[in-house]
Amino acid sequence: MNRSLAPCFRTADLVQLTQELKTAHLPDLLATCWTSAGNVVPGRNGDVSPLSVEERVAAVAKAGYRGFGIAAPDLVVVRDSIGYPALAQMLDENGLCHLEVEYLQDWWTRGDRRRASDDVREVLFEAAAELGADHVKVGLGDREDDLDEELFVSEFDRLATEAHTHGTRVGFEPPADSMMPTIFPAADLVRAVANPAGGLLVDIWHIFRSGTGYDQLVEVLPPEYVFAVELSDGRAEPVGTLYDDTFDNRLPPGGGEFDVVGFIRAIDALGFEGPWGLEVMSTELRSLPVEVATKRVFDAAERVFEVARAGEGRAGG
Repeated sequence: MNRSLAPCFRTADLVQLTQELKTAHLPDLLATCWTSAGNVVPGRNGDVSPLSVEERVAAVAKAGYRGFGIAAPDLVVVRDSIGYPALAQMLDENGLCHLEVEYLQDWWTRGDRRRASDDVREVLFEAAAELGADHVKVGLGDREDDLDEELFVSEFDRLATEAHTHGTRVGFEPPADSMMPTIFPAADLVRAVANPAGGLLVDIWHIFRSGTGYDQLVEVLPPEYVFAVELSDGRAEPVGTLYDDTFDNRLPPGGGEFDVVGFIRAIDALGFEGPWGLEVMSTELRSLPVEVATKRVFDAAERVFEVARAGEGRAGG
């Protein structure tokens, strides 16, 4: 072969081409609050991150994320120290254009539980308005709670309407150990309410742990109400209680048995455009420096998306 007619590629060209191919498959990724919070587990050692928000934002941005998640207790620390305008500037300067704030429980209850919930609600909606949050993440109590469907519908509509007045939306997450242990009744709820500011947060962890097939998501989920998606991975069977398993044993995407590639393809079939949250809580990651932990999760997700969107089969498992 005449070498003068062969294409000539420099190593730098190949590196750039490889990076461009990766970028083409990779959506915006958001580090949810627990991915960057460090060594903290609610109910065990408090609910405030031992790390400063400056450390967390810097680590998340350096790892390559485009979004940041933060919980209500840490928002109170920010509000009472540097203030929301300073955090907004910090996010902007670090190229973090998506924000998730969490976590609101008991928003449908009465009495003392509701009063405590309303205090958190005020923090989350104030922060969402000040910081321009994409959505507020809301939960569903415990499996033992009673579900009053009529009350639930009216309270969710009210919550979504309030979110809209603060310039945001609510993403409704049905955990596998909640009073809606599968996503099916949650999908029915958002359809029934039909509030454009009230939708679903679809977390692979709870989808898998609830025994829901990924093909069912395409059939059941209303695409217009899928507001947020979260990725992680794990073992086929839980270790210990669902709560402990959720906080101690998650793995980076592609590192377990959840068929993350199949999940991504199912969500892609719904037309979801992101950002995709990475929520990986584990004993191992909490023991690492935050810049190491966040980068490890990001790199794992990058590899899985490359496979999922290149049609090369399953990664991990």
